[in-house]
Amino acid sequence: MSSQAYDPGAEGAKMNFKGAMSYGDYLHLDTMLDLQTLRSTAHDEMLFIIQHQTSELWMKLAIHEMAAAREALTLDDTTQMFKMLARVSRIFEQLNNAWDVLRTMTPADYTKFREALGPSSGFQSHQYRLIEYVLGNRNINMLKPHEHVTEVHAALSEELKRPSFYDEVVKLLFTTLDGHTRNMPAPQLDKPHAADPAIQAKWKEVYENIDEYWTLYELAEKLVDIEDSFQQWRFKHMYTVQRIMGNKIGTGGSSGVSFLKKALDISFFPELFELRTQL
Repeated sequence: MSSQAYDPGAEGAKMNFKGAMSYGDYLHLDTMLDLQTLRSTAHDEMLFIIQHQTSELWMKLAIHEMAAAREALTLDDTTQMFKMLARVSRIFEQLNNAWDVLRTMTPADYTKFREALGPSSGFQSHQYRLIEYVLGNRNINMLKPHEHVTEVHAALSEELKRPSFYDEVVKLLFTTLDGHTRNMPAPQLDKPHAADPAIQAKWKEVYENIDEYWTLYELAEKLVDIEDSFQQWRFKHMYTVQRIMGNKIGTGGSSGVSFLKKALDISFFPELFELRTQL
């Protein structure tokens, strides 16, 4: 057994990157790794910052995939749409698993830097809000925290002017079953989607005739997968907050755990869950 250190260069690996793009160059690691600015001397503040920064990166990817999935749906490219929706579910699972790391922080750890957060809070995440808007939970009250950032407020407002991803799905549902959309309920562009008996009846027809409407059935189950993983993310968020800070008022002034519990009652695709009782 040789004691000589392995040299990848001897097998052809590039080792000199002067004038060439390296791994760090491509990912802008010098910039990215310089963005963890601590506002206290608390050891766990680094964990808190990285947890939230990486979550925002995963949310950026989720938005990228959902936008492409909506475009694919309007172009009747279901193969690509299914691939993107499956990826969105996995992204939400990744976000979900990240809470396991944050839960290693104790209440005593969090108390050491909580005041440094000021009035900042996770509910002010514009990417989280955009995800909810794209999927159909369109609470216009949540626009207010973003009024001070013109481009962000404009992007969220613009999303409220177009049909949500689920609205496009419902359009496909009625077009496939009826051949038209004349009986389709009008999209609620500026309010949360609520369960509609007409939409639920159409989904019931799909689930009772799976072989005939297999594409719609598969799409419905993809949506259930997304809601499942997203709800688990919501629940782990709520439980993590409860474990670390109990029932204190949130840094942004919300009711904290109580505020997060309310989100657990929100469904993006309520008809798909309510029809299960009828089947």
